Amino acid sequence: MAAIRIGIGGWTYKPWRGTFNPKGLRRADELDYAASRLGAIEINGTYYRLQKPASFAKWRDAAPDGFQFTVKASRYCTNRKDLRATGESIERFLGHGLTELGDKLGPLFWQFMPTKRFDPGEFGAFLAMLPQSHGGVKLRHALEVRQQSFVCEEFVAMARKYNAAIICAHSEKYPKVADQTADFSYTRLLCAREGPRARCGAGADRAR
Repeated sequence: MAAIRIGIGGWTYKPWRGTFNPKGLRRADELDYAASRLGAIEINGTYYRLQKPASFAKWRDAAPDGFQFTVKASRYCTNRKDLRATGESIERFLGHGLTELGDKLGPLFWQFMPTKRFDPGEFGAFLAMLPQSHGGVKLRHALEVRQQSFVCEEFVAMARKYNAAIICAHSEKYPKVADQTADFSYTRLLCAREGPRARCGAGADRAR
């Protein structure tokens, strides 16, 4: 039976202190707390800058067995006029220590800007550059596209050929592609809003 993991995008958010996180929780303990209550977390800092292997090892050790981290690919890989020129950036991203996560490494998350349109030759070349493993660790790839031109059979077939999951994004701004194209699925909720504070306790446990 396939595992279902529910997670969040990151773990250091000021509005969560005293709401999701207990009052007085040290910032250094926020990952430990979130990982003990969820099944997955997206690491967003890797989108903006390369991290150190020691950081990945620290995050690995903070999470329990069975937990997985999604690692967001560097913007220097995806924010390109032509993705066919991104091979060196992909190698640099893969080589900056993410395999320290070991079996807690979840999918690599490749997010494209809303201005990036689907070009079959360009995207076919890009997907062919994504390896299936690195440093002895299996890699899985998830694609988040944000342009209507990707809503087509050709893109779906291309993703399926390379066993890359198209992220099904629940969003008011971006198109939704819900086709199954890999041996795993990835869904993101992008239109969450702040609402009434949820109550936890016996009543909540009975409602689940």
